[in-house]
Amino acid sequence: MNMPNQIAIVTGVSHKHGIGAATCLELAKAGVDLFFTYWQSDSGWPETFQREIQELGVKCAHAEIDLSEPEAYLQVIQGAENALGVPSILVNNAAYSTRDGYEKLQVAEMDAHYAVNIRAAMMLSAAFAKRFKKAGYHAGSIINLTSGQAQGPMVEELAYVATKGAISAFTLSLSAELGSLGITVNAVNPGPTNTGWMSEELKQALLPKFILGRIGEAKDAARLIAFLASKEAAWITGQVINSEGGFLRQ
Repeated sequence: MNMPNQIAIVTGVSHKHGIGAATCLELAKAGVDLFFTYWQSDSGWPETFQREIQELGVKCAHAEIDLSEPEAYLQVIQGAENALGVPSILVNNAAYSTRDGYEKLQVAEMDAHYAVNIRAAMMLSAAFAKRFKKAGYHAGSIINLTSGQAQGPMVEELAYVATKGAISAFTLSLSAELGSLGITVNAVNPGPTNTGWMSEELKQALLPKFILGRIGEAKDAARLIAFLASKEAAWITGQVINSEGGFLRQ
């Protein structure tokens, strides 16, 4: 894929093993300039990653932004425009997730999940589309990250699955609104992905469930996200794509 002269926003790029970082690398290899956001990353890592991206021959800027704040989406949009210009690609990758279950479920945790997973993604998408329209662009994309809540139960993750399910619903309706602008809107469910959080015990338990014989990696999701941002995927919109390596939930 070749996507020069485009600018992308990628949220939730907080460490080198994540889907956000892998997505930045895939887009940079295609010639896309990048503005990435993070929250509470290791000291110095964002600057190191920025240099890695720039070595691929594209422009890159970043900002530490707490997406749980109500006006954070404006910081993201304005930061990207000030550093690089008006973006044509938005990847809503940032997520908040804790374990709960019905006995532990608290209002504060529900609100925390909503703030990052839904409110930030929705408001950022709306602001992105407004800027896109004002700039007179004709082809763009929004890619949201969802989860496997529609594929089977995800116990003790009630707040998380509720907000991720809302992302899937939001994706379909927003795609209908933005189609006339030339913006495609899709969501990716990457399935269980080893982004550094899996213990060896968990890996061994999950491995037999992947019919392709290995656990999902961040680059698997990143390649799909980059494809959905490309002109080759211009006819795909309003879809939730379950890219799980054939993960078996039974």
